[in-house]
Amino acid sequence: MRSIKSFTLVTIVLCLGLQVQAQDTSIPSQWTLEACVRYAMDNNISIKQSRLNQENADISRSEAIGNYLPSLNGSISNSWNSGLTQNVTTGILENQTVRNLSANATVGLTLFDGLRNLRTFQKAKLEQLASQYSLQLMKDDIALFVANAYLQILVNKQQLAVLIEQNNVTKDQIELTRKTVEIGTAPEGDLLEIEATDADEEQQIIVAENNLRISKINLAQTLLLENYQNFDIADEEYDVPLTDILSNTPEEIVARAKQERYEVKVAEQDLEIAEKDIEIARSQLYPTLNGFVNYNTRESDRGRTVGGGIDPNEPTREIGIVEATGQTVVAPNFRVETAGPSSFFDQLSRNDGYTYGVQLNVPIFNGFTTRNQIKRAEVAAKRAEFQLDQTELDLEANVYQAYVDAQGSAKAYEAAIKAVESQELAFEYAQQRFEVGVSNAFELSQSKFRLTNAQNRLINAKYDYIFNLKVLELYFGIRVVEY
Repeated sequence: MRSIKSFTLVTIVLCLGLQVQAQDTSIPSQWTLEACVRYAMDNNISIKQSRLNQENADISRSEAIGNYLPSLNGSISNSWNSGLTQNVTTGILENQTVRNLSANATVGLTLFDGLRNLRTFQKAKLEQLASQYSLQLMKDDIALFVANAYLQILVNKQQLAVLIEQNNVTKDQIELTRKTVEIGTAPEGDLLEIEATDADEEQQIIVAENNLRISKINLAQTLLLENYQNFDIADEEYDVPLTDILSNTPEEIVARAKQERYEVKVAEQDLEIAEKDIEIARSQLYPTLNGFVNYNTRESDRGRTVGGGIDPNEPTREIGIVEATGQTVVAPNFRVETAGPSSFFDQLSRNDGYTYGVQLNVPIFNGFTTRNQIKRAEVAAKRAEFQLDQTELDLEANVYQAYVDAQGSAKAYEAAIKAVESQELAFEYAQQRFEVGVSNAFELSQSKFRLTNAQNRLINAKYDYIFNLKVLELYFGIRVVEY
């Protein structure tokens, strides 16, 4: 079988790792094509990674929704101050050790941010859609890769069967020729010629068996099955599918592919995401308006001041002297008494307070940072636009190539059928001539060699045609296996 078309090569290199599930009792002993594809869909590591990309896109969307919600932050601190510090009871600086606790909570809400939150939310939805398209593209490519490996096993199986069947005919001819040699109606050289042909065919059978074994191992290892030595596919015949895909013109298939193929959809989403990045970058040019409400309170382990009345022992105290008259100025001498600190919750209740307001931030100059971010976003959008154009051109080229390949393989298949029919008649005629002694063993072996080659070419042409049809159908939106 020829290799997978160019549009799948890069992706397939990344798709060869599959998770081991050899202990799963549901694994069949003989695998159908559908079973292989579905197993790959469930266990392929690249597909799992694509699903993780979907989860990341979902998280980004959740973050974008969260930007619309108010923020709530709280803090609490408990500290000790030692040395010369203010006594919270008397207001006097003292050498002391004091413990203070403070707590606050702030609620903030974005009132306007240049529509940045809206555009971020729109971008997150685009990323979700792009991740879904990327996952489907990965699945289609892996399904095509598995189908190609599966068909290669079928080719090797049937080629081996042809060689074994032809060798059985050769062995029958050896017995017949040996008898004719013994009775003297045929030269011994005919027997030697047919025995040489038998040895050559046995060597071809060994090579074909190795090719079949290698193709099975390749597919089993692609699925990462531990028991790949016993891996085998189901013995089923795949006929050329009845399809009218070639009745469509290449232009019709290209138009359909642009609607159905996920590589175009991914490129389109990438362009929309890049354009949304421009809008997000431009939103930084606008002012932002935020509202906030703050609640705060405090508590301390210092004692509190309580009223003591006028000191009866010293009812007045001197507070100054009148400079002009020299008279002493006195004032009532109140006693200052202290008591232990109030209860924890009582202090929190008495010392609390609120702060609220709005904050307006206006961007004036930031060293061209915002302008450069906008320019970078515009460059990225232009690059995404070029990538979309290139993706469409590549898709069109791949469709035309697949169409030509399908047409060519159809003609090659028809020609191979006619070649086999002609070689079968020629071999029957050569066999009849040999049996009546008109031709020798060399002519018979050459006729059989041509028949074997024609049959092998027919097998290759048949499965090559099937694969090329599947590639063309995939462009038309028809999957290898529905999953």
